[in-house]
Amino acid sequence: MKTSFPGRWIGGATLIAGPIIMCAGYLLRHLSTVTALTPQQQAWDEAQPFAAYGQLLAYTSEPFTLTLSYAVFALGALLLFPAFVALAQQAGGHLAYWGATLLVVGLFARLYFAGADQTAFQLTEVIGLDQATSAIMKEYVDISYGPWRVPVWASVGQYAGSLLLAVAAWRSGLLGTARAVMVLLAGGTWMGVLKGASVPDVLVTGLLCVALVPLGARMLRDRLPAVGGRPKALSW
Repeated sequence: MKTSFPGRWIGGATLIAGPIIMCAGYLLRHLSTVTALTPQQQAWDEAQPFAAYGQLLAYTSEPFTLTLSYAVFALGALLLFPAFVALAQQAGGHLAYWGATLLVVGLFARLYFAGADQTAFQLTEVIGLDQATSAIMKEYVDISYGPWRVPVWASVGQYAGSLLLAVAAWRSGLLGTARAVMVLLAGGTWMGVLKGASVPDVLVTGLLCVALVPLGARMLRDRLPAVGGRPKALSW
């Protein structure tokens, strides 16, 4: 029997696991930074022009928890790849496929940023916090933008893709208005190197769980019957 990627099982499982793990990654990044820094260090961090200063300092205080949080975040980005493809297939149409393509391109940018994050953290262990911070911040723009600005342009795909895919899922009747808006809001979270996570980041990614997890569960139960050639909507 002919099937298409990612299929019912992978698509359904990643629609559930992807947003949950990504939300956990945001939550861990927020909590690990808060617990690693003293109140005085947090005040100093907030006064800096970039979050990278505080992230590097937090890593030297709690390397395990920072590494764990960044690893969970990267895993969430990986799992959202097939999840967004599955969502586009269920919505159908060119708008959905363009949206999913741009979102996946944005996820590739997140993985580039994850590699830059890990390199920066390891550099603090080799040459120390002060020298590593000085070297990284001196070249921060070039590191963040990547070779020939490819990663930073790819990151734009997240914002444009979430809009297109949310509209496509709403127009097709796959998602109701509220859930489509949740997908759109989740696409507005930050992109870049050594970024801290805030409570709003956690909340909007939690909304992505509300939007996609029920769809994934229905897919695993094979309960997405077509109505007029399109799946039944999740009512809201």
